[in-house]
Amino acid sequence: MNETFVNIPLEDLCLDLYNPRLPKSKQGKDENTIIEYLLLEASTLELMESIGENDFFVGEMLLVIPNGQGKYIVVEGNRRLTAVKLLNDPTLAKVKKVATKEVAEAAKYKPVELPCLLFSSREDIQKFIGFVHITGKKSWRMLEKARYLHDIRNGEAYVGMPLSNACKEIARMIGSKAPYVKKMLISYQLYEIIEDEKFYQIEDLSDSTFFLNYFSDGLQKEHIRAYLNVDLYSETPLANLHTEHLKELIFWWFKKTEGVSRVIGDSEGMKMLNEVLGNEIALKAFKDGVTIYAAYELTNDIDLQFENKVKEALSAIEQADRLSNRAKQFYKELTENLKTISQIAYKINGFKNQREASQDGF
Repeated sequence: MNETFVNIPLEDLCLDLYNPRLPKSKQGKDENTIIEYLLLEASTLELMESIGENDFFVGEMLLVIPNGQGKYIVVEGNRRLTAVKLLNDPTLAKVKKVATKEVAEAAKYKPVELPCLLFSSREDIQKFIGFVHITGKKSWRMLEKARYLHDIRNGEAYVGMPLSNACKEIARMIGSKAPYVKKMLISYQLYEIIEDEKFYQIEDLSDSTFFLNYFSDGLQKEHIRAYLNVDLYSETPLANLHTEHLKELIFWWFKKTEGVSRVIGDSEGMKMLNEVLGNEIALKAFKDGVTIYAAYELTNDIDLQFENKVKEALSAIEQADRLSNRAKQFYKELTENLKTISQIAYKINGFKNQREASQDGF
């Protein structure tokens, strides 16, 4: 891999229309679309102010490739390029026009050429980008990471290569582990199916609001994986995918009723869903309309649930105790609440004593 440091005039630098950080709905459009998106979603005005006040930092050089027509595509650094373009020509802004003009007029620096690291091809640049944005400090969103890995997997270097081998090679390239790469690729394949279905017409669900970590986390759960019929150890993990169950999961995770989803995609929600999917009685009840909490109580995990809830309550009351001597004013229902806590504690202890007495055999 050979790269060369060069200063390139601003007019010869082009935004990358297929940048993996762009939502799929914005890719392949034009520079105006990218500029609008970066102004609205990527704090580009703040970056304009910084460059305008301090000049362009040479240590943050752009990574570019030739486009074959005498210009260069900026594969890494599109937000920085956009900021500089707007400093020099604020009329490019079709949104936030007033603010963009004000920042441009106040700028002390408006670079007309930028420091770049020139690579011969996009493939040559992928190793560097993958390390920085997937395993390094400048981490992308999970969907952006997965889209990038997907693009690498579908590149010429991996055509015909078994999935496991490709994951090992890609992991080595970006300084990661093969199971992580494989999980991300499978998650993105599932995402593509949902995207192709127009996100099942779920209101407000799109490529910019989808949480890919729901898949990456969910695929670690035995019963969620089995419900989808995904085989993590196969060379074709989605060969027998249960598409109707996939649709159900997406509705449970993303379809909101009165602003709330049926299953929250945090660790507790994933744990409850996994247990429910592994229990026929609980799953039937959940599909019939009970809450995920009520369905979870129908699983065989009652003893553990009970223990966890008591320990959570104990932790909460201990925290309240530590705060009590610093409270400036006690709320009026405090005495009543404490009495209720005491009564419930005695009630639970009474159940325990009765159960133990009945097991004495006398």
